[in-house]
Amino acid sequence: MKFLSLAPFVPSGSDFDASKQLFQELGFNIGWDAGDYVGFEKDGCNFILQKFDNEPFAQNFMLSVGIENADDFRKEVADKQLPERFGIKLSQPIDQPYGREVNIIDIAGVCWHFVQS
Repeated sequence: MKFLSLAPFVPSGSDFDASKQLFQELGFNIGWDAGDYVGFEKDGCNFILQKFDNEPFAQNFMLSVGIENADDFRKEVADKQLPERFGIKLSQPIDQPYGREVNIIDIAGVCWHFVQS
């Protein structure tokens, strides 16, 4: 059986609308919006933002997104002042065995690993 796609359900945290806006600011596009569920897409990467607030779950949930350049990505996020505007955490680029990465802790507490291979 061939797998065709993967689209994890990501919790929004307590502010669903702010989470929707954050992911649009990060460059994701809304493909569909069903009220409490929103499908996001960028360059073939997909996820579903769910109106769900469970801090212990979110703080133990991580995603890895492949990117072209970690330093440029971090600069873009910082230049848009997303940490200040949305209360997210943004790491400095760090070299890992699997690539250079920048981490974002989103509004819900989910850790996004943006990784340059």
